[in-house]
Amino acid sequence: VQLVESGGGLVQPGGTLTLFCAASENIFNFNAMGWYRQAPGQQRELVADINVGGKTTYAESVKGRFTISRDSAQNTVYLRMSSLEPEDTAVYHCNARRLSQLYWGQGTQVTVSS
Repeated sequence: VQLVESGGGLVQPGGTLTLFCAASENIFNFNAMGWYRQAPGQQRELVADINVGGKTTYAESVKGRFTISRDSAQNTVYLRMSSLEPEDTAVYHCNARRLSQLYWGQGTQVTVSS
């Protein structure tokens, strides 16, 4: 399984950015897919995920600002991030779960700074 993230970059506070995670197989083969982030010196934390039934979960810090979605025809999961804050600066990793197996992408850097 390969997960390839893209869409990261530098954005000003209050700005919007969309991340993309392209999977090498049908995303419905997984129980859930999601986005995690890791800031320097911090542990990796869940940002948002979506299960095979479409149920979404968000970290409290991003509720109302971030939206996770998917396109099964493109085997892609998206993370739309708006009202970005400097505290959102981190490497964002795509994750896929199939039973007890976890798969990770290489990550994409998001930097929120003026």
